[in-house]
Amino acid sequence: MKIGILSSGGDCPGINAAIRGVGKTAMMHYGMEVIGIHNGFTGLLNNEIEVFNERSLSGILNLGGTILGTSREKPFKKLLHSDKPEKANIIRENYDALGLDCLVCIGGNGTQKTASKLAAIGLNVIGIPKTIDNDIWGTDITFGFDTAVNIATEAIDRLHSTASSHKRVMVVEVMGHQAGWIALHAGMAGGADVILLPELGFDMEAVNNAITKRAQQGKPYSIVVVAEGIEVPDKKRTAVHITKAIEKATGIESRETVLGYIQRGGSPSPFDRNLATRLGGKAAELIAQKDFGKMVCITGNKISSIPLSEVAGKLKLVTATDDLVKQGLKMGISFGHE
Repeated sequence: MKIGILSSGGDCPGINAAIRGVGKTAMMHYGMEVIGIHNGFTGLLNNEIEVFNERSLSGILNLGGTILGTSREKPFKKLLHSDKPEKANIIRENYDALGLDCLVCIGGNGTQKTASKLAAIGLNVIGIPKTIDNDIWGTDITFGFDTAVNIATEAIDRLHSTASSHKRVMVVEVMGHQAGWIALHAGMAGGADVILLPELGFDMEAVNNAITKRAQQGKPYSIVVVAEGIEVPDKKRTAVHITKAIEKATGIESRETVLGYIQRGGSPSPFDRNLATRLGGKAAELIAQKDFGKMVCITGNKISSIPLSEVAGKLKLVTATDDLVKQGLKMGISFGHE
């Protein structure tokens, strides 16, 4: 069999481990040919490929980013007034011309949605979920998330000392547009006093009251962790708005820190390396079994798969019943409500 591998969407720690997991298992255990496709679906449109061998995949396990490069190309997005052939048709033609038996798509929600659509038009596809946001439906956890939480937690840990020294409120903004998983896990692990998530909403007065109450109890500083996607009424950065609102209402000196792309860069954690390797191995197994149209996933500690059609267009979001949220509330952590 001959397979192609691509990575699409935002970069993320662990992609190279997944490429290695698929490629080495496919070549060494199942005797498959493996093609690397550069720059996501753009590379499939333009035939930007390389033939992998075992040496191609050596020394990449601990590397951040992706050796294949990536893009945010959406081949099913139609262009108005365009007389060019549809990109999906070009992809299908190139897939056939390359003689591929399966296309492995490593990516987040958008990538899995595209993979599902490619499967629907007749391509053999396997999806591998990756995102630091941990918001892909059908899997307990995505690789990249653990690394991002580690990075964010370390930053929060470091901010405790400066917040304490200056008796300030420190507002830390982490990634997460619609899903607050990083904010929740890093906030709890980093001992935050207030955690604001897109899914749960918040009341600024409740946030200010929580910080004022801490000050009245003789606690000299507070740590506030916010997901970038929480709704704020102006166009300032989320952390800037929250910081100014706190300082104005409480009179306590406040500062913001925006972690940004630091969370997605660098070497993956051991957990993410092993998860990506296991998911990659499962992808190769499904291909050998000709069990296509699936996304590999982890449930509990078991690696399995789920139909791509069940994943596409869905998000896994934090709920008020999440164990960490409930435990945080019991410990007096504010989630932005009285």
